[in-house]
Amino acid sequence: MGVRLLKRKNRFITGYAGLRALAVIGVILYHLNPNRFMGGYLGVPIFLVLSGYLVTDHMFHAYEERGKYDFKSFYVRRIKKLYPQMIALLWGCSAYILLFQQNLLAKLNQIVVANLLNVYNFWQIKNGQSYFERFASNESPFVHLWTMSIEGQFYIIWPLVVFLLVKLAKKKKIIFWIITALTVFSALEMAFLFKPGVDTSRIYYGTDTRFFSLGLGAMLAVFWPTWKLNANLEKGDRRLLNVIGAIALVGILLMSTSPIFNPQKAFAYRGGMFLFSLVTMIFVGVIAHPGSSWNKWLTNPVFSWIGSRSYGIYLYQFPVMIFFEDKVKDIADHVILYHLIEIILILVIAELSYRFIEKPFGRIDWEKLRQFLSKALNLQANHYQSKALFATGIVVFILGSFGILKAPTVKAENPNHSELATQIKSNRNKQLKKNKKLIKEAQSKKKKSTTSKAEILAQAKKAATTKPVNKDFEKYGISQVDLQLAQKIQVTAIGDSVMAGSSQNLQKLMPHLIVDAAVSRQLGDTIPLFEEYKKKGALNNNVLIGLGTNGAFAPKELDRLMQIIGPKRQVFWINTHVPTRDWQDQVNGELDAAAKKYPNLTIIKWHEFAGSHQDWFYDDHTHPTTEGSKFYSAYVTKTLVTKGKY
Repeated sequence: MGVRLLKRKNRFITGYAGLRALAVIGVILYHLNPNRFMGGYLGVPIFLVLSGYLVTDHMFHAYEERGKYDFKSFYVRRIKKLYPQMIALLWGCSAYILLFQQNLLAKLNQIVVANLLNVYNFWQIKNGQSYFERFASNESPFVHLWTMSIEGQFYIIWPLVVFLLVKLAKKKKIIFWIITALTVFSALEMAFLFKPGVDTSRIYYGTDTRFFSLGLGAMLAVFWPTWKLNANLEKGDRRLLNVIGAIALVGILLMSTSPIFNPQKAFAYRGGMFLFSLVTMIFVGVIAHPGSSWNKWLTNPVFSWIGSRSYGIYLYQFPVMIFFEDKVKDIADHVILYHLIEIILILVIAELSYRFIEKPFGRIDWEKLRQFLSKALNLQANHYQSKALFATGIVVFILGSFGILKAPTVKAENPNHSELATQIKSNRNKQLKKNKKLIKEAQSKKKKSTTSKAEILAQAKKAATTKPVNKDFEKYGISQVDLQLAQKIQVTAIGDSVMAGSSQNLQKLMPHLIVDAAVSRQLGDTIPLFEEYKKKGALNNNVLIGLGTNGAFAPKELDRLMQIIGPKRQVFWINTHVPTRDWQDQVNGELDAAAKKYPNLTIIKWHEFAGSHQDWFYDDHTHPTTEGSKFYSAYVTKTLVTKGKY
């Protein structure tokens, strides 16, 4: 369908700016709200497919036209394109960290060097820097730069690979199948290495496991070279090409917004990302064809502006978010406003970077550098812009260098060894040991107690005066009568890290409490767990839930959970206090709506109760401290014994 052997020059395909714009918008939306825009991270494969296609296409064109490729020119262009903004970002962030956020100084020198050498993705794998943890010390303004290292490695190695393919394999057909084999191997490796419940950093960051996106682009370049595509298509072929493009774009948009592409679930790794890259490859090919209308449709001032600045936007978006969100602690109260501010900051910085770094350095040579320095250093001439740029660069370089040089003297805080992490780990181990006994107890309790609630209350009042328990908790807002009732009530509790940090206090107050709480849990992950507890008869008449800290959930997930629990059990759900995340109010709103729908659901208003007590929380403003945990446990227990079943 339109391939002609007439040799042509490489065309500048303006529509790719539109595709880059869509890609970087998706990435930004994902970083702003990974729960709502779950597939936004797929913007990265779009960049990779484009790189694989354009770089490979340019090389094959050179070999076919001239029989050789200008390696030096290629590497110089890449360096001029990539390194000036990368260096500006690294030193600019280092300067900011030195001045305003020194908790990020640890290992900063390693991060800078790893990025300059294009091996940062390997550093992330080695150091366990997760792409998906967005709390406390796990946050890094550089975590997104893994893709720059993969691109850098591709630019270094791929020209040599293509050279060997052209010289040894020679025939396009053989070359195509070799690249195809490498591509398929990469996708299969990602699929086989994925293990449910195991950190995905190795396969998410791995050059070998992410090559398939680049490989698909390279495959396209072999059989769909830009310089051989014929614009003179039959009307039917043109229409077919446009329809294929429309289907591919719809597929890209649907996959980018679908929960099935959750990057922490199996499908994304077991074929999902490969499928997305394949559809992207098709769309890239359609845009490239001069007989298609998609190049024109994706060419407009807005897309052109975003696309031309997409590199800078991608570089600066995550640091802006991390630095901004560190200083602003009430994001949940002003979600739209703060996200709008973040987007404006990203675009302004990207524009300045484009005008004063990317464009000038892209055309720079020794003569232009000499002219700039002469203007900047000439004290007698005005040349204010040159002087301002030079002075700013010097200040940023000095401050950034101080930060980088200071980094080795700063001891890295291991998030796994923090007070909170240690507490959660200890509590989790104790949970598992104690639960065996409590589950047997729950399984053996087949008949409902014949003692009325009034009788239990009377017994509790008597015991409150004769045999008081846990008296040290009375100062946290719970009466001795309630503490006595807590000795009787039977509860099954399932939750995330907030509950995990307080599980020992909860079990101290409620000795018959089965608690299963772990880090990073979301509602969808726990549905099989609830089913398991129900199946083995360990789901008590009172069910306590502490989920929502790590992200919003769909109403249908909540409905499914309530269906599993059933209407005869009393359900207590602790609402979320996570003011630094934009899903706090969404989660709490869903819980309030569900309480109106389900008569057996009670919302424990922890967010409202604790909201004015910042001293109850660690620096993440989410997890209660040792003292805060006692207020949390007392408040939860008080609600349970007041409204629970006995």
